[in-house]
Amino acid sequence: MESNRIEYKRELTDSFEKEVVAFLNYHDGGIIYIGIDKLGNTFGVNDADSLQLAIKDRIKNNIQPSAMGLFDVILEHRDQKPIIKIIVASGSEKPYSLRKYGMTEKGCFIRVGSAAEPMPQNMIDSLYSRRIRNTIGNMASPRQNLTFEQLFIYYEARGLKLNDSFLKNLELLTPEGTPNYAAYLLADENGASLQVAKYSGIDRVNLIENRDYGRCCLVKALKSVLERINIENTVYTKIGYPLRQEREMIDSVAIREAIVNAVVHNDYSYGSTCKVEFFSDRVEITSMGGLPYGVEEEDFFSGFSVPRNKELMRIFRDLEIVEQLG
Repeated sequence: MESNRIEYKRELTDSFEKEVVAFLNYHDGGIIYIGIDKLGNTFGVNDADSLQLAIKDRIKNNIQPSAMGLFDVILEHRDQKPIIKIIVASGSEKPYSLRKYGMTEKGCFIRVGSAAEPMPQNMIDSLYSRRIRNTIGNMASPRQNLTFEQLFIYYEARGLKLNDSFLKNLELLTPEGTPNYAAYLLADENGASLQVAKYSGIDRVNLIENRDYGRCCLVKALKSVLERINIENTVYTKIGYPLRQEREMIDSVAIREAIVNAVVHNDYSYGSTCKVEFFSDRVEITSMGGLPYGVEEEDFFSGFSVPRNKELMRIFRDLEIVEQLG
């Protein structure tokens, strides 16, 4: 049945954007299913490809501030019928609203139980007064003559082609129309560091290796770090009968997930970047910055997910570095 995080719709209706706005403003986001009625009966959808495009266009054009990088649209099958699943993350630039009505009680909604309820004006004003303005999407790049050959190569490897308007389409421009800090991080050359250090003991006294994989497109830097981790990650083998048993020193899935999350959620607004450190008894992965706006410690340890850098999340999703939101 429907809940505070799940909304069913038999078909795409005029109220769709209202539900998306409510989940963007909710502390843990939510999931909308198209093709399932309120009772949980599966009816499916017609022309799923066109419907997915329509959903993406409506979210992109009818909601403000931009929700790009905060949602996924996925085709699934239930009872052998196609349905559309829309995963919506909690946004960091609350309050989100319907572009047509702006930041009013007719434009802003919040999830209450299984319904999208109008947001009171005092709540709208409070959220707006606390909205983070110093995001990498609004910050201007320290350099304006940027090149993106590496990013083009990664997109082409996924069968995607960037056109002349890619900076605008990927939201790599400030409101004033100049390259933003997200563009700077993804450019071929930048000043962002991504370090891997190795120590011989359990403290930072005896340094064996310290290497910086940054100063290039953040995607390339991340992939280089992941390759370095694979080399470091020893596989132990035990010969037994009838099968040989192998065990990694560090679980490769877990450490990859930790590093990707560290990079995509790092607070780049004051110039700091994340690092990976090997000790004789552990690995430490540090992502700089505190909890994202609107997330309390209890929310964090309960697993609530709020993408700090939606521009990076969007691109990492395009390149399938992250599988999906949440």
